[in-house]
Amino acid sequence: MATFVLIHGAGDVGWYWHLVEAELRARGFDTVAPDLPCDDDTAGLAEYADAVVAAVGERTDLIVVGQSLGGFTAPLVGERTTGPEAVTMIVLVAPMIPAPGEAPADYWANTGWDRETREQHDDLFYQDVAPELAAEAWKRGREQSETRLGEPSPMKAWPDVPTRVLACRDDRLLPVGFMRRVARERLGITPDEIDGGHTPALSRPRELADRLKEYADGR
Repeated sequence: MATFVLIHGAGDVGWYWHLVEAELRARGFDTVAPDLPCDDDTAGLAEYADAVVAAVGERTDLIVVGQSLGGFTAPLVGERTTGPEAVTMIVLVAPMIPAPGEAPADYWANTGWDRETREQHDDLFYQDVAPELAAEAWKRGREQSETRLGEPSPMKAWPDVPTRVLACRDDRLLPVGFMRRVARERLGITPDEIDGGHTPALSRPRELADRLKEYADGR
């Protein structure tokens, strides 16, 4: 059975995925959801990938799932794991989709995000998450270091494995129209869509797990 490798976004921890992990394990899958060193000023994307690869260990048949900024780490894990059966799919959820050699800090200008028409909201992340769960997420979150986010990604090309993009229809940070355009321009694919805001692992864990299982079953 496949292992889902779950990569959190900026200023977050692996706990973000805990509800989805429970759902996936109930469906018979293994899961790995490491904490990235996102609050460490000495760590960049390569070190983020190191943390994921170390957590994966000797597992194979990996489905690598990147959320938000985790979209920059996911393809690096695809490059770094060894063996033809290591990574069998990459899934990007409400993601930043990097171009080869792109720095995360440059993503917003490079994709034209700043020119998108967006409604202004105070809560960009947890608007549809239960209040007590959102409070716990804020409590567990960490300060995202920006020291090395201006460095180019070491990714030279997107890994040669099937890739899916899952956009969230109510996402206030990365609106669905923006996601459709960037997924088409950068990966040549049309994203799938799910209801909810930017953090579906907390607001819709069962529905997200169902989608991930569909991807696993359809490989």
